Amino acid sequence: MVSRFEHPAGSYKKIFETCEELAEPLPATVTGRIPSFLKGSLLRLGPGLFEVGDEPFYHLFDGQALMHKFDFKNGQVTYYRKFIRTDAYVRAITEKRVVITEFGTFAYPDPCKNIFSRFFSYFKGVEVTDNCLVNVYPIGEDFYAVTETNYITKVNTDTLETLKKVDMCNYVNINGITAHPHIETDGTVYNIGNCMGKGATLAYNIVRIPPTQKDKSDPIEKSKVVVQFPSAERFKPSYVHSFGMSENYFVFVETPVKINLLKFLSAWSIRGSNYMDCFESNESQGTIFHIAKKDPGEYIDLKFKGAAIGMFHHINTYEDQGFIVVDLCSWKGFEFVYNYLWLANLRANWEEVKKAAMMAPQPEVRRYVIPLDVHKEEQGKNLVSLPYTTATAVMHADGMIWLEPEVLFSGPRQAFEFPQINYQRYRGKNYTYAYGLGLNHFIPDRICKLNVRTKETWVWQEPESYPSEPLFVQTPDGVDEDDGVILTIVAAPGSQRPAYMLILNAKDLSEIARAEVECSIPVTFHGMYKQ
Repeated sequence: MVSRFEHPAGSYKKIFETCEELAEPLPATVTGRIPSFLKGSLLRLGPGLFEVGDEPFYHLFDGQALMHKFDFKNGQVTYYRKFIRTDAYVRAITEKRVVITEFGTFAYPDPCKNIFSRFFSYFKGVEVTDNCLVNVYPIGEDFYAVTETNYITKVNTDTLETLKKVDMCNYVNINGITAHPHIETDGTVYNIGNCMGKGATLAYNIVRIPPTQKDKSDPIEKSKVVVQFPSAERFKPSYVHSFGMSENYFVFVETPVKINLLKFLSAWSIRGSNYMDCFESNESQGTIFHIAKKDPGEYIDLKFKGAAIGMFHHINTYEDQGFIVVDLCSWKGFEFVYNYLWLANLRANWEEVKKAAMMAPQPEVRRYVIPLDVHKEEQGKNLVSLPYTTATAVMHADGMIWLEPEVLFSGPRQAFEFPQINYQRYRGKNYTYAYGLGLNHFIPDRICKLNVRTKETWVWQEPESYPSEPLFVQTPDGVDEDDGVILTIVAAPGSQRPAYMLILNAKDLSEIARAEVECSIPVTFHGMYKQ
């Protein structure tokens, strides 16, 4: 699963460049045959505007949200894209400057305002960004483009029009909510976010949004907190990007990457500062694994700990014989990986890119196993009795249970990231295959498949080609877990047609078809296939 290519020509820099939206869908040139069961749309989100006027955005997660859509119809494919009309985007375009502070870019106060109006806006507090560049997912009959703040944006997935901005704070006690919900077969949505806990402490709430309502009312209005996880540090919640959910349990991994709230509140009002300035690492905490019962929601007060990791994406979580198996993409150590995702780093020459990645945390796909049945008298011995894993859990004298993972994949500076599975059939169940985007020193240059049982791997890769997160679509009458196709958008900056949507056979990652377009497509993060 290690990359076969170097990128000395630096053509990857193109995926971090501004592009225009399209006035109407473009026909794509198809090579191969589009499977007849593909009749829907591939929807993707990412940054598309990397500067406003002469003011640049500095971080990978700052560019303004651009929504992409590949439509499948009768073996033909069209491509369309539009900027989402968020407040951040509309105001930036109107004022020709960065108006709302983004993840790594500070918005300077309006130079036209006098000292008095500045003074008053200082007391109103900071405007939080609604730049929804990370993902899109369904709630009831509606679709929302999302980031990690309290704002989500309702979009029309046919026309890509922006419908409305929704503030989740109006419905549940959260300060922000992740771009990685879990969605059940009936449409119930679960998500997690930082919140204020009891007695001015910080905590994390799991929120449940019900499926489509019989009376056609908005399911968001019926959102409820189902369970709360405590925070290890009173004023410093951990950064949370996703969570695990099995059939009966939630798993929350509390990493050492912290948001210093006091810094956050004071920094913004006093000097030019952004979200990135407010992260710090707790070098002694390690990683804390929390579990809770799902229905009814109940926190289970057991202390599971492991060595320090950074973690963004869970792969899958399932129960087996009294254990919870937690598969995830980890980055070793306590340093925040986002420190390496400044655009200046990613646009550097290949040798510089490699040098920076040498310093960064190392990626590893890991399996942790959490025992549900824990007895005090068993300290000192491995509590994990599942025959197929080398992961261990050992109770210490103070009742803390130390977890050591099984490594499913590890390659120096070669990450298996943006993981996907056959989610419809195997979410929360014992499974075999994971698909991922291969990062080569943080540059995406291959599609990977991993057998989590045997550790067998498959790779799709072409020179000077930069794919995105692989999405699995099941063959309608498919029997096997990997009966289906993988969809990914590939940037190929040197080619005559600089981007294409690629369809791979999920069994062996062999190419089935590609649909090439006449325009370049920048980096995208997450998305979905809509039937």
